Amino acid sequence: MTNQPQWWKWWKQLLFNLLASIIFYSIIPLPYINGLEFRQVAHFAPLVGLLIGGILGLCDEGMNYLGMPVLTRSALIVCVWMALTGGLHLDGAMDTADGLAVGNPERRLEVMADSATGAFGAMTAIALVLLKTTALTDIEQNRWLVLMAACGWGRWGQQLAIARYPYLKPTGKGAFHKEAIRSYKDLLPGLLLLLSLSGLLWLLNAKYLFFALSMILAGSAIATFTGAWFHHKLGGHTGDTYGAVVEWTEALFLCVLTIF
Repeated sequence: MTNQPQWWKWWKQLLFNLLASIIFYSIIPLPYINGLEFRQVAHFAPLVGLLIGGILGLCDEGMNYLGMPVLTRSALIVCVWMALTGGLHLDGAMDTADGLAVGNPERRLEVMADSATGAFGAMTAIALVLLKTTALTDIEQNRWLVLMAACGWGRWGQQLAIARYPYLKPTGKGAFHKEAIRSYKDLLPGLLLLLSLSGLLWLLNAKYLFFALSMILAGSAIATFTGAWFHHKLGGHTGDTYGAVVEWTEALFLCVLTIF
């Protein structure tokens, strides 16, 4: 048996890492693959976001074709959104809210590690669902692209938080992300992907140039701000706050886009 070429091994490993990222960040059904390594999943987070957003966009177009009203459509899209991620990021946002509600900073991580959901976590979940649903209802055009951009920028914000801020636990479900995102260079592929997405909108219709630029500015600014805010409150990040960055970036991004 001949040895596999080096380029083939590289592409094979790249594909396996992408599949591992899809499995880690979503419940999209994939065939069982033995020996998948999950330590590099954070590299592909924005790409997985675009995939999730693309599925949501297809669902939205299908319901629109059937004549479903926009409010009902938007509510169903948000439900499918949560289902596709298995509630992974929303759970992190809820745990983060419960931790930040504690007056004693030294107990915040302990409360966040508790699987029980408190009042602030429940209120946060309600707020996020309401914001996404109402914002989507107000966005009438290019919804498929907006959904893809929201999911992509949310996960790029997670990458930025991983690269920029310390991880607060020696172990945990998000600890190995620091091994994958070691410098700002690791943020470039996701950023270029999102810039290309906005460029696609402009190529499809030149009159959308301002809207395309707005998506870039809003997405990058909100993704940066959310990670910085949680760092300011906690002094760093955990797996839960990574999820919170994703959720709040998505929701606030949609809200800002209703202006344009």
